[in-house]
Amino acid sequence: MTEQAIIFTDGACLGNPGPGGYAAVITIAGQEQVITGHDRTTTNNKMEMTAAIKALEAVPHGVPIILHSDSQYVIKGAREWLHGWKARGWRKADGKPVLNQDLWMQMDAVMVGRNITWKWVKGHAGHTENERVDGLANWEAVKAAAGTAQ
Repeated sequence: MTEQAIIFTDGACLGNPGPGGYAAVITIAGQEQVITGHDRTTTNNKMEMTAAIKALEAVPHGVPIILHSDSQYVIKGAREWLHGWKARGWRKADGKPVLNQDLWMQMDAVMVGRNITWKWVKGHAGHTENERVDGLANWEAVKAAAGTAQ
């Protein structure tokens, strides 16, 4: 039986837009990988998406994934909205262009051929893993605000 990847992701932004950070913790077969990064000028949704994309890219193909996020934007986008956006030429149901299309296209590409279960977790509710990635993402946002190199 193939081990599965358990992923927790989060994004943070000091102001929206503003300096932001992202974090992901990936656990496969008891081995943990932490991914973090930041951007000097971004939005919270971009950081939430970047965390998920970077995490998915880090998991070998063929490994089933359970990805936890406190972002309804990421979870609903990946599970519910993405297919319709593509079918409408990257337009929302109201005909307006999809925001963050570049990131949604990256997300779509990294999802191809993968077995991903998307799970929403309530943010700031004492969930240990979610609190951990929240802290890491916020620290990255602080580093971005200070101009600290990765």
